[in-house]
Amino acid sequence: MFNCIQCEDNIFRNLIDGQWIISKNEEFIEITSPIDGSLIGKIPAMAKEEVDFAFESSKAAQLKWKSIPVSERAEILYKAADILLQYSDELTEIMIREIGKDKKSSKSEISRTADFMRFTADTAKNMSGESIPGDSFPGFNRNKISVVTREPLGVVLAISPFNYPVNLSASKIAPAIVAGNSVILKPATQGSLCGLYLARVFEEAGIPKGVLNTITGKGSEIGDYIVTHPGVNFINFTGSTEVGTKISRITSMVPLLMELGGKDAAIVLEDADLDLTASNIVAGGYSYSGQRCTAVKRILVVNKVADKLVEKVKEKMNNLKVGNPLEKDVDIVPLINSKAADFVCELIKDASDKGANLIVGGNREGNLIYPTLFDNVTLDMRLAWEEPFGPVLPIIRVRDKDEAIEIANKSEYGLQSAVFTENINDAFYIADKLDVGTVQVNNKTERGPDHFPFLGVKASGIGTQGIRYSIESMSRPKATVINLTR
Repeated sequence: MFNCIQCEDNIFRNLIDGQWIISKNEEFIEITSPIDGSLIGKIPAMAKEEVDFAFESSKAAQLKWKSIPVSERAEILYKAADILLQYSDELTEIMIREIGKDKKSSKSEISRTADFMRFTADTAKNMSGESIPGDSFPGFNRNKISVVTREPLGVVLAISPFNYPVNLSASKIAPAIVAGNSVILKPATQGSLCGLYLARVFEEAGIPKGVLNTITGKGSEIGDYIVTHPGVNFINFTGSTEVGTKISRITSMVPLLMELGGKDAAIVLEDADLDLTASNIVAGGYSYSGQRCTAVKRILVVNKVADKLVEKVKEKMNNLKVGNPLEKDVDIVPLINSKAADFVCELIKDASDKGANLIVGGNREGNLIYPTLFDNVTLDMRLAWEEPFGPVLPIIRVRDKDEAIEIANKSEYGLQSAVFTENINDAFYIADKLDVGTVQVNNKTERGPDHFPFLGVKASGIGTQGIRYSIESMSRPKATVINLTR
Protein backbone atom coordinates (compact mmCIF):
# COMPACT_ATOMS: atom_id res chain seq x y z
CA MET A 1 0.00 0.00 0.00
CA PHE A 2 2.79 2.43 0.87
CA ASN A 3 4.96 1.75 -2.20
CA CYS A 4 3.59 4.77 -4.04
CA ILE A 5 4.97 7.29 -1.55
CA GLN A 6 8.57 6.16 -1.90
CA CYS A 7 10.84 5.65 -4.89
CA GLU A 8 14.45 4.57 -5.25
CA ASP A 9 17.26 5.91 -3.05
CA ASN A 10 14.90 6.42 -0.08
CA ILE A 11 13.27 9.41 -1.78
CA PHE A 12 9.72 10.16 -0.66
CA ARG A 13 6.96 11.85 -2.64
CA ASN A 14 4.29 14.38 -1.69
CA LEU A 15 0.57 13.95 -2.25
CA ILE A 16 -0.59 16.81 -4.50
CA ASP A 17 -3.91 16.83 -6.34
CA GLY A 18 -4.29 13.08 -5.94
CA GLN A 19 -0.81 12.25 -7.29
CA TRP A 20 2.39 11.27 -5.48
CA ILE A 21 5.05 13.53 -6.95
CA ILE A 22 8.70 14.41 -6.47
CA SER A 23 9.74 18.06 -6.26
CA LYS A 24 10.67 19.37 -9.69
CA ASN A 25 13.74 21.15 -8.35
CA GLU A 26 15.14 17.76 -7.25
CA GLU A 27 16.25 19.15 -3.92
CA PHE A 28 15.79 16.96 -0.87
CA ILE A 29 16.15 17.04 2.89
CA GLU A 30 17.72 14.03 4.55
CA ILE A 31 15.86 12.54 7.52
CA THR A 32 18.18 10.74 9.91
CA SER A 33 17.19 8.72 12.94
CA PRO A 34 17.76 10.34 16.34
CA ILE A 35 18.61 6.87 17.63
CA ASP A 36 21.71 6.12 15.58
CA GLY A 37 22.00 8.83 12.94
CA SER A 38 21.16 6.45 10.10
CA LEU A 39 19.49 7.80 6.96
CA ILE A 40 15.86 6.74 6.85
CA GLY A 41 14.56 8.87 4.01
CA LYS A 42 14.77 11.98 1.87
CA ILE A 43 11.84 14.36 1.56
CA PRO A 44 11.30 16.93 -1.20
CA ALA A 45 12.34 20.50 -0.47
CA MET A 46 9.44 22.01 -2.36
CA ALA A 47 9.73 25.30 -4.22
CA LYS A 48 7.22 28.15 -3.92
CA GLU A 49 5.72 27.34 -7.31
CA GLU A 50 4.88 23.85 -6.11
CA VAL A 51 3.33 25.29 -2.97
CA ASP A 52 1.15 27.47 -5.18
CA PHE A 53 -0.05 24.40 -7.07
CA ALA A 54 -0.94 22.67 -3.78
CA PHE A 55 -3.08 25.63 -2.77
CA GLU A 56 -4.76 25.82 -6.16
CA SER A 57 -5.60 22.13 -5.93
CA SER A 58 -6.92 22.51 -2.39
CA LYS A 59 -9.10 25.48 -3.31
CA ALA A 60 -10.67 23.73 -6.26
CA ALA A 61 -11.25 20.51 -4.34
CA GLN A 62 -12.83 22.26 -1.37
CA LEU A 63 -15.55 23.85 -3.52
CA LYS A 64 -16.76 20.34 -4.39
CA TRP A 65 -16.00 18.72 -1.05
CA LYS A 66 -18.13 21.13 0.97
CA SER A 67 -21.20 19.91 -0.96
CA ILE A 68 -20.61 16.28 0.02
CA PRO A 69 -23.01 15.16 2.80
CA VAL A 70 -21.52 14.96 6.28
CA SER A 71 -22.35 11.26 6.45
CA GLU A 72 -20.13 10.60 3.42
CA ARG A 73 -17.30 12.72 4.80
CA ALA A 74 -17.58 10.80 8.07
CA GLU A 75 -17.34 7.50 6.22
CA ILE A 76 -13.86 8.49 5.02
CA LEU A 77 -12.78 8.84 8.65
CA TYR A 78 -14.19 5.44 9.62
CA LYS A 79 -12.31 3.80 6.77
CA ALA A 80 -9.10 5.70 7.55
CA ALA A 81 -9.28 4.54 11.17
CA ASP A 82 -9.59 0.92 10.08
CA ILE A 83 -6.70 1.21 7.62
CA LEU A 84 -4.52 2.94 10.22
CA LEU A 85 -4.95 0.02 12.61
CA GLN A 86 -4.41 -2.48 9.81
CA TYR A 87 -0.93 -1.05 9.24
CA SER A 88 -0.16 -0.33 12.89
CA ASP A 89 2.99 -2.46 13.01
CA GLU A 90 4.52 -0.85 9.93
CA LEU A 91 3.68 2.67 11.09
CA THR A 92 5.03 1.93 14.56
CA GLU A 93 8.36 0.89 13.07
CA ILE A 94 8.57 4.10 11.03
CA MET A 95 7.71 6.23 14.07
CA ILE A 96 10.33 4.58 16.26
CA ARG A 97 13.04 5.09 13.67
CA GLU A 98 12.05 8.63 12.69
CA ILE A 99 11.42 10.28 16.06
CA GLY A 100 12.90 7.78 18.53
CA LYS A 101 9.62 7.14 20.35
CA ASP A 102 9.39 3.89 22.30
CA LYS A 103 7.35 1.04 20.84
CA LYS A 104 4.57 1.07 23.44
CA SER A 105 3.97 4.81 23.06
CA SER A 106 4.10 4.59 19.26
CA LYS A 107 1.48 1.86 19.14
CA SER A 108 -0.65 3.79 21.63
CA GLU A 109 -0.45 6.91 19.47
CA ILE A 110 -1.72 5.01 16.45
CA SER A 111 -4.63 3.35 18.26
CA ARG A 112 -5.56 6.63 19.91
CA THR A 113 -5.56 8.31 16.50
CA ALA A 114 -7.95 5.70 15.13
CA ASP A 115 -10.26 6.33 18.09
CA PHE A 116 -9.98 10.07 17.45
CA MET A 117 -11.05 9.66 13.83
CA ARG A 118 -14.07 7.55 14.71
CA PHE A 119 -15.21 9.88 17.49
CA THR A 120 -14.78 12.86 15.15
CA ALA A 121 -17.00 11.19 12.57
CA ASP A 122 -19.62 10.38 15.21
CA THR A 123 -19.53 13.93 16.60
CA ALA A 124 -19.87 15.59 13.21
CA LYS A 125 -22.92 13.51 12.34
CA ASN A 126 -24.58 14.53 15.58
CA MET A 127 -23.88 18.25 15.39
CA SER A 128 -26.84 20.33 14.31
CA GLY A 129 -27.79 23.92 13.64
CA GLU A 130 -30.60 25.85 15.26
CA SER A 131 -33.57 28.02 14.51
CA ILE A 132 -34.06 31.25 16.45
CA PRO A 133 -37.47 32.96 16.62
CA GLY A 134 -37.44 36.73 16.22
CA ASP A 135 -39.82 37.38 19.09
CA SER A 136 -37.26 36.28 21.68
CA PHE A 137 -35.72 39.76 21.27
CA PRO A 138 -37.66 42.86 22.43
CA GLY A 139 -39.47 44.78 19.68
CA PHE A 140 -39.71 41.89 17.22
CA ASN A 141 -42.47 39.38 16.57
CA ARG A 142 -42.68 35.88 15.17
CA ASN A 143 -42.50 36.97 11.54
CA LYS A 144 -38.71 36.49 11.56
CA ILE A 145 -36.87 33.20 12.01
CA SER A 146 -33.09 32.75 11.76
CA VAL A 147 -31.98 29.34 10.50
CA VAL A 148 -28.37 28.86 11.62
CA THR A 149 -26.11 26.30 9.93
CA ARG A 150 -22.34 25.77 9.93
CA GLU A 151 -20.13 26.46 6.92
CA PRO A 152 -16.53 25.33 6.30
CA LEU A 153 -13.84 28.00 6.23
CA GLY A 154 -12.04 26.82 3.09
CA VAL A 155 -8.41 25.71 2.96
CA VAL A 156 -6.91 24.72 6.31
CA LEU A 157 -3.13 24.79 6.69
CA ALA A 158 -2.23 22.11 9.25
CA ILE A 159 1.28 22.34 10.69
CA SER A 160 2.15 19.44 12.97
CA PRO A 161 5.09 18.82 15.36
CA PHE A 162 7.62 16.01 15.53
CA ASN A 163 6.61 14.48 18.85
CA TYR A 164 3.16 13.15 17.86
CA PRO A 165 3.53 13.05 14.09
CA VAL A 166 0.48 10.84 13.46
CA ASN A 167 -1.90 11.94 16.20
CA LEU A 168 -1.31 15.68 15.99
CA SER A 169 -1.60 15.58 12.20
CA ALA A 170 -4.81 13.57 12.27
CA SER A 171 -6.28 15.75 15.03
CA LYS A 172 -6.06 18.65 12.58
CA ILE A 173 -7.02 16.80 9.41
CA ALA A 174 -10.05 14.86 10.66
CA PRO A 175 -12.08 17.76 12.15
CA ALA A 176 -11.17 19.97 9.20
CA ILE A 177 -12.28 17.64 6.44
CA VAL A 178 -15.42 16.43 8.22
CA ALA A 179 -16.43 20.10 8.50
CA GLY A 180 -16.07 20.45 4.72
CA ASN A 181 -12.64 22.04 4.46
CA SER A 182 -9.69 20.90 2.41
CA VAL A 183 -6.33 20.51 4.15
CA ILE A 184 -2.72 21.18 3.32
CA LEU A 185 -0.54 19.23 5.76
CA LYS A 186 2.92 20.60 6.52
CA PRO A 187 4.48 18.09 8.92
CA ALA A 188 7.56 18.87 10.95
CA THR A 189 10.70 18.00 9.01
CA GLN A 190 11.52 15.30 11.56
CA GLY A 191 8.17 13.59 11.43
CA SER A 192 7.51 14.13 7.72
CA LEU A 193 7.71 10.44 6.88
CA CYS A 194 4.99 9.67 9.41
CA GLY A 195 2.90 12.52 7.98
CA LEU A 196 3.25 11.17 4.44
CA TYR A 197 2.28 7.68 5.55
CA LEU A 198 -0.80 9.16 7.24
CA ALA A 199 -1.74 10.99 4.04
CA ARG A 200 -1.53 7.67 2.21
CA VAL A 201 -3.95 6.18 4.76
CA PHE A 202 -6.49 8.90 3.99
CA GLU A 203 -5.99 8.41 0.26
CA GLU A 204 -6.58 4.68 0.60
CA ALA A 205 -9.74 5.50 2.57
CA GLY A 206 -11.09 7.30 -0.50
CA ILE A 207 -10.51 10.99 0.13
CA PRO A 208 -11.00 12.85 -3.19
CA LYS A 209 -7.99 14.34 -4.92
CA GLY A 210 -6.96 17.74 -3.61
CA VAL A 211 -8.95 17.50 -0.37
CA LEU A 212 -5.72 16.52 1.37
CA ASN A 213 -2.37 17.72 0.03
CA THR A 214 1.05 17.55 1.67
CA ILE A 215 3.93 20.00 1.68
CA THR A 216 7.51 19.32 2.80
CA GLY A 217 10.40 21.71 2.67
CA LYS A 218 12.78 23.98 4.48
CA GLY A 219 11.14 26.37 6.91
CA SER A 220 13.69 29.03 5.99
CA GLU A 221 12.51 28.92 2.37
CA ILE A 222 8.78 28.23 2.46
CA GLY A 223 7.79 28.65 6.12
CA ASP A 224 6.72 32.29 5.94
CA TYR A 225 5.42 31.79 2.42
CA ILE A 226 2.87 29.12 3.31
CA VAL A 227 1.43 30.87 6.39
CA THR A 228 1.02 34.16 4.51
CA HIS A 229 -0.23 32.56 1.30
CA PRO A 230 -3.41 34.21 -0.01
CA GLY A 231 -4.99 30.77 -0.36
CA VAL A 232 -4.94 30.09 3.40
CA ASN A 233 -8.28 30.42 5.20
CA PHE A 234 -7.29 28.93 8.57
CA ILE A 235 -4.03 27.90 10.28
CA ASN A 236 -3.90 25.07 12.80
CA PHE A 237 -0.41 24.94 14.32
CA THR A 238 1.25 22.90 17.04
CA GLY A 239 4.83 23.75 17.89
CA SER A 240 7.06 26.15 19.75
CA THR A 241 5.92 29.45 21.18
CA GLU A 242 8.66 31.17 19.22
CA VAL A 243 7.34 29.98 15.87
CA GLY A 244 3.70 30.40 16.89
CA THR A 245 4.33 34.00 17.90
CA LYS A 246 5.96 34.71 14.56
CA ILE A 247 3.03 33.19 12.67
CA SER A 248 0.53 35.30 14.60
CA ARG A 249 2.62 38.40 13.91
CA ILE A 250 2.99 37.99 10.15
CA THR A 251 -0.50 36.74 9.31
CA SER A 252 -3.43 39.05 8.73
CA MET A 253 -7.18 38.36 9.02
CA VAL A 254 -6.60 34.58 9.10
CA PRO A 255 -8.04 32.75 12.11
CA LEU A 256 -5.55 30.70 14.13
CA LEU A 257 -5.73 27.64 16.36
CA MET A 258 -2.44 27.04 18.17
CA GLU A 259 -1.00 24.74 20.80
CA LEU A 260 2.38 26.11 21.85
CA GLY A 261 4.87 25.62 24.68
CA GLY A 262 4.25 24.96 28.34
CA LYS A 263 5.89 24.92 31.75
CA ASP A 264 3.30 22.74 33.44
CA ALA A 265 3.51 22.80 37.22
CA ALA A 266 2.62 20.01 39.62
CA ILE A 267 1.54 21.64 42.88
CA VAL A 268 1.83 19.28 45.85
CA LEU A 269 0.10 20.13 49.14
CA GLU A 270 0.90 18.62 52.52
CA ASP A 271 -2.12 16.28 52.53
CA ALA A 272 -1.38 14.79 49.10
CA ASP A 273 -1.12 11.04 48.58
CA LEU A 274 2.63 11.09 47.96
CA ASP A 275 2.82 7.65 46.33
CA LEU A 276 0.15 8.66 43.82
CA THR A 277 1.84 12.04 43.37
CA ALA A 278 5.29 10.60 42.77
CA SER A 279 3.97 8.06 40.26
CA ASN A 280 2.23 10.79 38.29
CA ILE A 281 5.22 13.12 38.40
CA VAL A 282 7.57 10.45 37.05
CA ALA A 283 5.11 9.29 34.38
CA GLY A 284 4.20 12.86 33.45
CA GLY A 285 7.72 14.26 33.47
CA TYR A 286 9.82 11.53 31.89
CA SER A 287 7.74 9.56 29.37
CA TYR A 288 9.19 9.99 25.87
CA SER A 289 12.02 11.82 27.60
CA GLY A 290 9.76 14.75 28.46
CA GLN A 291 9.33 15.72 24.81
CA ARG A 292 5.69 16.69 25.24
CA CYS A 293 4.01 20.08 25.59
CA THR A 294 1.88 18.72 28.43
CA ALA A 295 4.74 17.05 30.31
CA VAL A 296 5.13 17.88 33.98
CA LYS A 297 7.97 20.40 33.88
CA ARG A 298 8.29 21.67 37.46
CA ILE A 299 7.22 20.56 40.92
CA LEU A 300 6.01 23.13 43.44
CA VAL A 301 5.82 21.31 46.78
CA VAL A 302 5.12 22.66 50.26
CA ASN A 303 8.13 22.41 52.58
CA LYS A 304 6.45 20.10 55.08
CA VAL A 305 6.34 17.13 52.67
CA ALA A 306 9.15 18.04 50.28
CA ASP A 307 11.74 15.64 51.70
CA LYS A 308 9.33 12.69 51.58
CA LEU A 309 8.28 13.54 48.03
CA VAL A 310 11.88 13.77 46.84
CA GLU A 311 12.62 10.29 48.17
CA LYS A 312 9.52 8.78 46.58
CA VAL A 313 10.20 10.41 43.20
CA LYS A 314 13.82 9.27 43.36
CA GLU A 315 12.73 5.72 44.16
CA LYS A 316 10.28 5.57 41.26
CA MET A 317 12.83 7.04 38.87
CA ASN A 318 14.94 3.92 39.46
CA ASN A 319 12.31 1.98 37.52
CA LEU A 320 12.73 4.08 34.39
CA LYS A 321 14.25 2.19 31.48
CA VAL A 322 16.85 4.01 29.42
CA GLY A 323 18.13 3.06 25.98
CA ASN A 324 17.47 2.30 22.33
CA PRO A 325 13.74 1.92 21.50
CA LEU A 326 14.62 -0.33 18.56
CA GLU A 327 16.15 -2.87 20.92
CA LYS A 328 13.81 -2.82 23.92
CA ASP A 329 10.82 -1.08 25.46
CA VAL A 330 12.18 2.02 27.18
CA ASP A 331 10.97 5.24 28.81
CA ILE A 332 14.00 7.45 28.18
CA VAL A 333 15.11 7.70 24.56
CA PRO A 334 17.58 9.94 22.72
CA LEU A 335 16.27 13.47 22.19
CA ILE A 336 15.19 14.43 18.72
CA ASN A 337 18.54 16.04 17.81
CA SER A 338 21.81 17.32 19.25
CA LYS A 339 20.50 20.90 19.45
CA ALA A 340 17.73 19.74 21.79
CA ALA A 341 20.21 17.80 23.92
CA ASP A 342 22.60 20.76 24.06
CA PHE A 343 19.79 23.01 25.32
CA VAL A 344 18.82 20.60 28.10
CA CYS A 345 22.46 20.39 29.16
CA GLU A 346 22.59 24.20 29.34
CA LEU A 347 19.69 24.19 31.79
CA ILE A 348 21.30 21.41 33.84
CA LYS A 349 24.60 23.29 34.03
CA ASP A 350 22.91 26.56 34.98
CA ALA A 351 21.02 24.87 37.82
CA SER A 352 24.18 23.12 39.06
CA ASP A 353 26.28 26.28 38.89
CA LYS A 354 23.69 28.21 40.90
CA GLY A 355 23.50 25.68 43.71
CA ALA A 356 20.60 23.34 42.94
CA ASN A 357 20.92 19.91 44.53
CA LEU A 358 21.31 17.19 41.88
CA ILE A 359 19.36 14.16 43.14
CA VAL A 360 19.44 11.86 40.10
CA GLY A 361 21.03 11.89 36.65
CA GLY A 362 22.68 14.84 34.96
CA ASN A 363 24.73 12.75 32.54
CA ARG A 364 24.61 12.50 28.76
CA GLU A 365 25.53 9.98 26.06
CA GLY A 366 25.20 11.50 22.61
CA ASN A 367 21.64 12.81 22.39
CA LEU A 368 20.54 10.63 25.29
CA ILE A 369 20.04 12.61 28.50
CA TYR A 370 19.57 10.41 31.54
CA PRO A 371 16.50 11.19 33.69
CA THR A 372 17.48 14.10 35.90
CA LEU A 373 15.98 15.50 39.09
CA PHE A 374 17.04 18.68 40.90
CA ASP A 375 15.95 19.73 44.39
CA ASN A 376 16.08 23.21 45.92
CA VAL A 377 15.76 24.93 42.57
CA THR A 378 15.45 28.68 43.04
CA LEU A 379 13.70 31.28 40.93
CA ASP A 380 16.93 32.74 39.55
CA MET A 381 17.64 29.47 37.72
CA ARG A 382 16.63 29.01 34.09
CA LEU A 383 15.20 25.59 34.88
CA ALA A 384 12.49 27.25 36.98
CA TRP A 385 11.10 29.06 33.94
CA GLU A 386 12.31 27.65 30.63
CA GLU A 387 10.75 24.64 28.91
CA PRO A 388 13.44 21.96 28.59
CA PHE A 389 11.57 19.52 26.35
CA GLY A 390 13.78 16.88 27.89
CA PRO A 391 13.97 14.52 30.89
CA VAL A 392 14.87 17.01 33.62
CA LEU A 393 12.63 18.15 36.48
CA PRO A 394 13.13 20.92 39.06
CA ILE A 395 11.69 20.74 42.57
CA ILE A 396 10.84 24.20 43.91
CA ARG A 397 9.95 24.30 47.59
CA VAL A 398 7.20 26.68 48.70
CA ARG A 399 5.67 27.83 52.00
CA ASP A 400 2.04 27.21 51.09
CA LYS A 401 -0.49 26.95 48.28
CA ASP A 402 -0.60 30.69 47.71
CA GLU A 403 3.13 30.90 47.05
CA ALA A 404 2.78 27.94 44.68
CA ILE A 405 -0.01 29.74 42.80
CA GLU A 406 2.06 32.92 42.61
CA ILE A 407 5.09 31.13 41.14
CA ALA A 408 2.98 29.08 38.74
CA ASN A 409 1.24 32.18 37.39
CA LYS A 410 4.48 34.12 36.89
CA SER A 411 5.34 31.84 33.99
CA GLU A 412 4.88 33.18 30.47
CA TYR A 413 3.12 29.89 29.73
CA GLY A 414 -0.39 28.77 30.64
CA LEU A 415 -1.06 25.32 29.24
CA GLN A 416 -1.84 23.03 32.18
CA SER A 417 -1.15 22.51 35.86
CA ALA A 418 -1.70 19.63 38.25
CA VAL A 419 -2.80 19.84 41.89
CA PHE A 420 -2.24 16.99 44.34
CA THR A 421 -4.36 17.19 47.47
CA GLU A 422 -7.03 15.26 49.40
CA ASN A 423 -8.92 18.48 50.12
CA ILE A 424 -11.45 19.26 47.37
CA ASN A 425 -11.84 22.83 48.61
CA ASP A 426 -8.10 23.44 48.21
CA ALA A 427 -8.23 21.83 44.77
CA PHE A 428 -10.95 24.20 43.60
CA TYR A 429 -9.30 27.17 45.31
CA ILE A 430 -6.07 26.56 43.40
CA ALA A 431 -7.77 25.66 40.13
CA ASP A 432 -9.77 28.89 40.26
CA LYS A 433 -6.63 31.01 40.64
CA LEU A 434 -4.30 29.28 38.16
CA ASP A 435 -3.97 31.05 34.81
CA VAL A 436 -3.91 27.95 32.61
CA GLY A 437 -6.16 26.17 30.15
CA THR A 438 -6.63 22.99 32.20
CA VAL A 439 -6.07 21.99 35.82
CA GLN A 440 -5.67 18.30 36.61
CA VAL A 441 -6.59 17.23 40.15
CA ASN A 442 -4.58 14.26 41.46
CA ASN A 443 -3.30 13.36 38.00
CA LYS A 444 -0.38 14.26 35.78
CA THR A 445 -0.80 16.98 33.18
CA GLU A 446 -1.85 15.40 29.91
CA ARG A 447 -3.97 15.83 26.82
CA GLY A 448 -7.22 13.93 26.61
CA PRO A 449 -9.63 12.37 26.51
CA ASP A 450 -9.77 13.97 23.10
CA HIS A 451 -13.38 15.16 23.39
CA PHE A 452 -12.43 17.33 26.39
CA PRO A 453 -11.56 20.97 25.65
CA PHE A 454 -7.81 21.43 25.28
CA LEU A 455 -6.31 24.91 25.24
CA GLY A 456 -3.51 27.13 26.40
CA VAL A 457 -3.50 30.74 27.50
CA LYS A 458 -0.77 33.40 27.43
CA ALA A 459 2.21 32.06 25.44
CA SER A 460 0.76 28.53 25.35
CA GLY A 461 -1.75 28.97 22.58
CA ILE A 462 -4.75 30.48 20.86
CA GLY A 463 -8.19 28.90 20.62
CA THR A 464 -9.68 25.65 21.88
CA GLN A 465 -9.10 22.14 20.58
CA GLY A 466 -10.96 18.94 21.40
CA ILE A 467 -13.09 17.13 18.84
CA ARG A 468 -16.27 19.21 18.89
CA TYR A 469 -14.35 22.40 19.64
CA SER A 470 -11.96 21.79 16.73
CA ILE A 471 -14.83 21.20 14.32
CA GLU A 472 -16.43 24.45 15.49
CA SER A 473 -13.12 26.32 15.21
CA MET A 474 -12.72 25.23 11.59
CA SER A 475 -16.25 26.17 10.59
CA ARG A 476 -18.46 29.22 11.04
CA PRO A 477 -22.12 29.93 11.70
CA LYS A 478 -24.20 31.06 8.75
CA ALA A 479 -27.61 32.64 9.37
CA THR A 480 -30.44 32.60 6.86
CA VAL A 481 -33.30 34.85 8.00
CA ILE A 482 -36.77 33.88 6.90
CA ASN A 483 -39.17 36.83 6.83
CA LEU A 484 -42.72 35.56 7.05
CA THR A 485 -45.60 37.47 5.53
CA ARG A 486 -48.94 37.67 7.38
